[in-house]
Amino acid sequence: GYLHDGDQVTGVHARDEISGEEFDIHARRTILAGGVWTEEQQDLAKADAGLKVLASKGVHITVAEDKIKADPNTGIISKTEKSVLFVIPWEGYWVIGTTDTPWNEDVDAPVATSQDIDYLLEHANAILADKLTREDVIGVYSGLRPLLQPVVKEGQASTKVSREHTVMEVEPALAAIAGGKFTTYRVMAEDAVDFVLGDDAKDRRSLTESVPLLGAQGVGALRRGQSGIAEKYGWDEDRVKRLIRRYGTLIEDLLDLVDEDPELGQPLEGAERYLRVEAHYAAAAEGAVHLGDILERRMRLNYEAADRGKNAAEAVAAIVAPV
Repeated sequence: GYLHDGDQVTGVHARDEISGEEFDIHARRTILAGGVWTEEQQDLAKADAGLKVLASKGVHITVAEDKIKADPNTGIISKTEKSVLFVIPWEGYWVIGTTDTPWNEDVDAPVATSQDIDYLLEHANAILADKLTREDVIGVYSGLRPLLQPVVKEGQASTKVSREHTVMEVEPALAAIAGGKFTTYRVMAEDAVDFVLGDDAKDRRSLTESVPLLGAQGVGALRRGQSGIAEKYGWDEDRVKRLIRRYGTLIEDLLDLVDEDPELGQPLEGAERYLRVEAHYAAAAEGAVHLGDILERRMRLNYEAADRGKNAAEAVAAIVAPV
């Protein structure tokens, strides 16, 4: 919920979905960055104005690196009749995407359909020499783009709706931002903060474009020393390369844990591509609170393993329970 002082929004009434605790958060200015829930949140705030958002579903599939005979440092970007097709190398896999279809069901649970997967395979096979089949698909994931919705004609396709983002004041001291996509989040953040600060932002330049992501600072030097890490811990260099891509310089935190408990440096039972320490670190340092958080959102086994992490679930649970 939203807190008000007359017409002015003065913060939010929030609920911690893990503990159930409810509390107020007071603020001079509030930003509603609600994605596909934007309209629902505007209604909750009883806003007189607001942004209209169209949920557009994008689906991606993953296949093993050896299923596409191509240099893993190259990729393909092509145009289809509905969207953009890309076949790009990623973490020892190929990611193939994407679809672009309106989603009018529950925005909490976008799902890939059989037709979505067939569409991606058909368009990928049109440009690949060795054809892919359903059996080659390791994982599938889907998400919703919050597309700004102008006044559109009935039946207009989501591909015709703008991908740009907009910020507007929907109530006094409550600004909403919608549109854009995950790859433009820094620009969106800068625009939203500049908007709510108003004149206060004029002499305060945003630093976001020059701030490295967590783990990125000094990663070049780390890569130059990866053979030493592999030798010390008995790992092959491909494993170390994957860990550096995944964690950057934060890998040093994982190595400290392995130094304390060498068992954590062993491959994870049921998902040997990963190390036991990755599960431990997810619980200790990455804010995971459920087994699903670790399998799906930290280690991403739901689309990097054909069994979606089922075979590793028991081992992961045993590692993280005491943490």
